[in-house]
Amino acid sequence: MLKLFTKDFWDVIARVILRNKIIILVAILATTIFFSQQWDNMRFTYTEANLLPDDHEVNIIYNDFLDVFGEEGNLIVLGVKDSTLFTVEKLNAWNNLTESFKNSSDAVESVISIKELQKLVKDTENEKFILEPFIKDSITSMAQIEVLENDLFKKYPFYDNFLFNKDTKTIRSAIYMNKAIVNTSARKDFVMDVLIPRVEAFEAKYDLDVRISGMPYIRTLNSTNIVDEIGLFIGAALLVTSIIFFFFFRSFRATFISLIVVCIGVMWTLGIIGLLNYEITVLTALIPPLIIVIGIPNCIFLINKYQHEVKLHGNKAKSLQRVITKIGNATLMTNVTTACGFATFILTESKLLKEFGLVASLSILSIFILCILIIPIIYSFLPYPKDRHLEHLNKRWIGGFVNWMERMVRQKRIAIYITSVILLVLSIIGVYQIKISGSLIEDMPQESEFVNDIRFFESEFNGIMPLEIMIDTKRKKGVMKLSTLKRMNELEDLILETPELSKPISVVGLVKYSKQAYYNGNTKFYQLPTSQENSFILSYAKNSTSSNDLLSNFVDSTGQYARITTFIKDVGTDRMERIQEDLQTKINKVFPKERYTVTMTGKALVFQKGTKYLVKNLAISLSLAILLIALFMAYMFRSGKMILISLIPNLLPLVITAGLMGYLGVPIKPSTILVFSIAFGISVDDTIHFLAKYRQELQANNWKIKTSVYGGALRETGVSMFYTSIVLFFGFSVFTISSFGGTVALGALVSATLLFAMLSNLLLLPSLLLSLERSIANKEVLREPSINIIPEEDDKEEF
Repeated sequence: MLKLFTKDFWDVIARVILRNKIIILVAILATTIFFSQQWDNMRFTYTEANLLPDDHEVNIIYNDFLDVFGEEGNLIVLGVKDSTLFTVEKLNAWNNLTESFKNSSDAVESVISIKELQKLVKDTENEKFILEPFIKDSITSMAQIEVLENDLFKKYPFYDNFLFNKDTKTIRSAIYMNKAIVNTSARKDFVMDVLIPRVEAFEAKYDLDVRISGMPYIRTLNSTNIVDEIGLFIGAALLVTSIIFFFFFRSFRATFISLIVVCIGVMWTLGIIGLLNYEITVLTALIPPLIIVIGIPNCIFLINKYQHEVKLHGNKAKSLQRVITKIGNATLMTNVTTACGFATFILTESKLLKEFGLVASLSILSIFILCILIIPIIYSFLPYPKDRHLEHLNKRWIGGFVNWMERMVRQKRIAIYITSVILLVLSIIGVYQIKISGSLIEDMPQESEFVNDIRFFESEFNGIMPLEIMIDTKRKKGVMKLSTLKRMNELEDLILETPELSKPISVVGLVKYSKQAYYNGNTKFYQLPTSQENSFILSYAKNSTSSNDLLSNFVDSTGQYARITTFIKDVGTDRMERIQEDLQTKINKVFPKERYTVTMTGKALVFQKGTKYLVKNLAISLSLAILLIALFMAYMFRSGKMILISLIPNLLPLVITAGLMGYLGVPIKPSTILVFSIAFGISVDDTIHFLAKYRQELQANNWKIKTSVYGGALRETGVSMFYTSIVLFFGFSVFTISSFGGTVALGALVSATLLFAMLSNLLLLPSLLLSLERSIANKEVLREPSINIIPEEDDKEEF
């Protein structure tokens, strides 16, 4: 019976590929067409990434809030900080601008601006409150504006810090989007086709700088940037890797073939995303360029082996057969280990990471299949390589680097160990300085206009990201009890004292406003009513449809649930946790658990909790990756010591990278969390190539370790490790051109880790092998396993 992955197996695979070339090419073409048809199913994300599993307590609380009060992230705000706004022409134009959005009835639920601002006035005759507009028609004189300014900034504290900042005279308008479409493509249509063009036209005509923000607006521009960067990354990855590839091979033909392979791989990746009906997120957008970066080294190994074989014996058919049988298995194993690094994310509880891990691992296996099929088949149709195509095989320019590696391992082994220990100690110190970031906007393009607008609203109104507190009184109409209102007021006092939180909006403010209206608008009475006042003020409120309309925004229809809405600045995770702890302490003190259930939620809080959750998943996914690869090493070498030797050079770069993150102030966040599993899965490929070559050299040199390390593994495989590491280093570096801080950090950190891993595998790994030669250099420890990874002695790879 044919044993899987043995030499006989790969001989059969080679015959099948080379005897069925046309059928295989047609099958690849048909599969590519099928995947391209799935692109229509790709969906672009319209919400922030939810990093928590659906059944997590934080998500359950958030969904409970949405069930009671609906989507909380449907507010878009427009703001202007300019003294010239308070002129007849410009203020009327501003009111007309905000009024115009009411015409988009499908997208806009309501608009609140200065023009729609209502005064709550007591109607003594009918014993009720009525609403009167601040501006009845349009403004016709500066005298009206002066009255308006006096009313806004001095007489109505209920509206302060919501539609205006009385200290800086900043004015803003609120656009509440239809909750049914706020997380759909219709939101993008409104923002890009209606909101932005009208605002830009207004700015150009009246020379005013209008700031726009709010979660629907931020989500739209952020997702648009993600989509735009997919093409940028793919183009940059193709350009960088093709230039490096051409530099190594000096062949347009080989470069073009490699580009064909990775471009088909990208098409398959996008098709897999569409087939699975996954969204394009900030993570899945990274996979297409990743496939290019990972696919090019496969092409390097296969094409170089073919050219080496042709130069060796001149038989093209034999060369192609040996490419598949000798390199196919090694390339499969390295791609499997890389896929394992990504696949560990599938086992996490996060939907976002599961999707990323599944698509990435399937795509990596797909690019291997494409490489092993397309490259031999295309070369079978091409003429015999010319001498200029084979010149790079001399590799004289790399001789200095190889000699340096050998000299270091021979003469400076102690220095290598000392340097490794020093780096390890320093890195561990750095690890303890790493912080966790749960910021929603930290990874967004910091120089973009919409991020600057976020900072503007943070400065003027203390934040833009909603933090919601929901109070369940456990009884109908319990919210309007004076005791409940007083408890809510105590909690709001703490919110007002917290500089990172905006002025809270709740039923408490409306009740205070009602008392002020009862006393004919006197601002001294903007406070909760006493027990005596409460009955007759509430009787006015009950008779008023206008106040009931306002009440519906803060209290549910049964009167059992109330909400306190505040907005939080973009603060770090530590500060966010302290704010939450302070609020929770106050809640526990003010609201007895037997009478009230009070919960905190909101997008900012959910995202922060998700980041903390991901840190735990990082440890799980990385541990799984290490375990899987350790098992693979055990299967290859059947030796516990060899497992340890193989893991040390790959774990050390991860610790160094983590230490650098601590020293450079790069926090742990959803983007940088991926660095470790990705880098480990890729860097261990070098170890597999080196140890597999080392084992083959041991068998060929009668178990002489020094000869095997210096003459075989280090000089031959070391060069291939250098080549592929350079491709990977520059390939991942393309992510540093991103406008997203997290993507930049991911690219830079993975590149740095892979560079450290290359040096570690070329210096520390052979040093360990030589130092432990007596305990590992025997046939019992390194007996032949069932997987044949490296060529026979007469077919040595000389990459």
